[in-house]
Amino acid sequence: MKKLLPVVVLVAGTLLTGCAGSATPQTTTTPRMSVEESCKFLTTDTFVPKGSDKEKASQIGQHYQEVADKVAPEIAEPIQQMADVMKQVGDSPTGRQTSEQLTQLRQQMDKIGQHCK
Repeated sequence: MKKLLPVVVLVAGTLLTGCAGSATPQTTTTPRMSVEESCKFLTTDTFVPKGSDKEKASQIGQHYQEVADKVAPEIAEPIQQMADVMKQVGDSPTGRQTSEQLTQLRQQMDKIGQHCK
């Protein structure tokens, strides 16, 4: 189970893109990208979490949240679900995904893949 977080980060890293340091205030409405722009955006992720498993999971959850706020709604929904899962992982005692959470993450990645072929 120890190696699951890096696997999810690597897989998700291929889907999610460079949001590091680009937080948008929640009070501002930012125009969303098109599906095509979103997919292109998701292929260039440079985000790398640091710290303990718990810290990494929390950082990934936050990163996914930031990405979900920028991309097309069709892609934002599964990314938001991934953010919610990773926030739960970050709040867990170990900071590691359960097999159920890993399955949920994979299902959401598959949904993103349906739009970004």
